[in-house]
Amino acid sequence: MRILFQIILSGVAIYFTAWLLPGVSVTGFGTAIIVAIVLGTLNVTLKPILQLLSLPVTLITLGLFLPVINTVIILLTSRLIGGFHVENFWWALLFSLIASGVTSLLKKTI
Repeated sequence: MRILFQIILSGVAIYFTAWLLPGVSVTGFGTAIIVAIVLGTLNVTLKPILQLLSLPVTLITLGLFLPVINTVIILLTSRLIGGFHVENFWWALLFSLIASGVTSLLKKTI
């Protein structure tokens, strides 16, 4: 039940952030839920591998490379999901930062 609640919160954050940013589009709330599921799956499976492979760069940049990994995962999700489009790297980076902030805010208020 908790995981379903987390997916819905992430879907709301994704839908709101896509509405807020002109460089990101999502066709509907159902698509936002699918994006939340795919992002969650990629964060569990692909993100640890990318973090391990980029460990030297992450250490040199004192962790500032980690948002780049999140951005790459968002761009990959944009390629995988038909109703979700992110124009470029910078919109994906901004989407990542705002969506995580909105998700955190929603978790604290609910």
